[in-house]
Amino acid sequence: MLYITGDVHGEITRFVEPEVPSKTWTGADTLIVAGDFGCIFGLKMDEQKLDFLESLPYEIAFLDGNHECFPKIYAYPEETWRGGKVHRVRHNVRHLMRGQIFEMEGLRMFTMGGGYSIDVGMRIPGLSWWPEEMPSREEYEEGLSNLEKAGNQVDFILSHAAPIGTMNYLKEIGVFQYLFPQERPLGVYLEQIAGDVSHRHFYFGHIHMDRELPDNRTALYHAVYCLNTGERIR
Repeated sequence: MLYITGDVHGEITRFVEPEVPSKTWTGADTLIVAGDFGCIFGLKMDEQKLDFLESLPYEIAFLDGNHECFPKIYAYPEETWRGGKVHRVRHNVRHLMRGQIFEMEGLRMFTMGGGYSIDVGMRIPGLSWWPEEMPSREEYEEGLSNLEKAGNQVDFILSHAAPIGTMNYLKEIGVFQYLFPQERPLGVYLEQIAGDVSHRHFYFGHIHMDRELPDNRTALYHAVYCLNTGERIR
């Protein structure tokens, strides 16, 4: 079965009971993190975290968010996995690269990581912040090309940042007030994808909120959903 949850920020307790109901999960199950994985910054404790995740019986796949050490993630071997490009971190831990389409259990999902750090002013370039947090033009174009090859049809769109229409909606209803011009190109891109591509549901993280939204969109933080059934299991 396929599952998805929101930002982890390096908290490995998120991968075990009671955070994730995984007692019966096996190597046939995959948990996807919708960005801000946060377990790869080149620190000794990160290796310990990855050792622990490697000991788990199920697969872990993550989109990158904005709070990531991109040079460290990009240094891992690149390979093709389930139809799309990944960085293989451990035998059961993989980074789902941007603009890819993956096929899992007969379901197709488009991935687009990245986002803007609202706390960039408190971060240090090259140490706790990297410009790669926002997708490049090449990554945007690769995503559109892959979707075109797929006939603009997938089952799920998975991202870290939210489509601009959803962000505007959240601001209108007074739930989320932050709209940053630096992230607008990504939000507009995701809104375009959502409008042009046939899909069942759109899941994203980033805004630290668990909420089901109009237009078959869901904001993820601690919640866990089963993609096969659409059921929220936590």
